[in-house]
Amino acid sequence: MIERLINSPKPVLLVGGGDVLPADITKVLETVGAVVAADSGADVLMGMGIIPDAVIGDMDSISPEVRAALPAGCVHHIAEQDTTDFDKCLRNINAPLILALGFLGARIDHQLAVLTVLSRRPDQRIMLMGQSDIVAICPPNLELSLPPATRVSLFPMGAVTGRSEGLRWPIDGIDFAPNGTVGTSNEATGPVKIQMDGPDMVIILPAEYAEVLKSALLDVPDTWPVRAR
Repeated sequence: MIERLINSPKPVLLVGGGDVLPADITKVLETVGAVVAADSGADVLMGMGIIPDAVIGDMDSISPEVRAALPAGCVHHIAEQDTTDFDKCLRNINAPLILALGFLGARIDHQLAVLTVLSRRPDQRIMLMGQSDIVAICPPNLELSLPPATRVSLFPMGAVTGRSEGLRWPIDGIDFAPNGTVGTSNEATGPVKIQMDGPDMVIILPAEYAEVLKSALLDVPDTWPVRAR
């Protein structure tokens, strides 16, 4: 196991500085082994009275007051400007699952950057949690206990193929690509099974099924290999 700044046998909560409801943080807090803030995500946590185990980033948006109030050794300043704070955090967390809140919001450019980073790290189990949607990279095999008519959107971050059971529009035989065929606004007909041939498919579900996706990701025995960077 690679030693990183945060090493946890339980899921880790990662909080960004974007749109996040305190109630959503509270909901997952008791299920995680560590809490990490990406830069100004520390302001969100400290505003709730939660001291993060680590604050990671280039520290260009954390408030001076919050930074001064953090314990010594908690702040990990990574000055490089060619990676996002989200990426800086992911490469320093070793956990069975990372629950990322505050990274999906109003700014499309920020969301695209987050999805790009997500697609570069298919070897890690990461779930982005927003107020209306949850997002993850599809592992090689994914089984979801979803009721009929649940929205299941699939968006390729690269050329990829796969197979499915339990989708209204099966994905078998389709060559997906971000500038070609995408799989948004599909829906479940019941329990869903998805098998992908590569690590380039993003799955997007309604936020109310966060526990379903979380359990499914934790149950997956294998993730994708580390992508060459």
